[in-house]
Amino acid sequence: MAIRLEDKKQIVSEVNEAATSALSAVLADYRGVSVSDLTSLRKVARENGVYLRVVRNTLLKRAVASTDYECLNPVLTGPTILAFSMEDPGAAARVLKDFAKGNDKFEVKALSIGGKLLGADQLDALASLPTYDQAVSLLMSVMLAPVTKLARTFNEVPTKVTRAVAAVRDQKQAA
Repeated sequence: MAIRLEDKKQIVSEVNEAATSALSAVLADYRGVSVSDLTSLRKVARENGVYLRVVRNTLLKRAVASTDYECLNPVLTGPTILAFSMEDPGAAARVLKDFAKGNDKFEVKALSIGGKLLGADQLDALASLPTYDQAVSLLMSVMLAPVTKLARTFNEVPTKVTRAVAAVRDQKQAA
């Protein structure tokens, strides 16, 4: 079906706006996936803060021009579904990885983060990145560990002195 020029301009500007604020991008081939499965994928993507869109490759090339995702141009062949992570760099990778587990025909083509094109084999690495809350909690536990150890060490000194005094007392009582 033909798309009017105004609609094409609107699609390009919308995708460009998403690309400028996105943290990472994942491209996948969706041939053979049913409409109901794609609808459920879109729902999961919305819940996880992922911008998901099927875009013609020519329009996508124009939309990502002069953005960090211009490196995706060489892999723009065939039917492509685009996922941008808007809040968490690994969100799109996690959503598409989980979806690909249940759909054999769904195939991740490539991904990009920080202006670098990565192969589909790097999907697990991107999907395993912690979320913001997980990263903050990990940082806090690392920062708290030395303080906790110091407090335990200071607590051991009086305990050892008390045990030594109790041992001397027991020894004198026995004698």
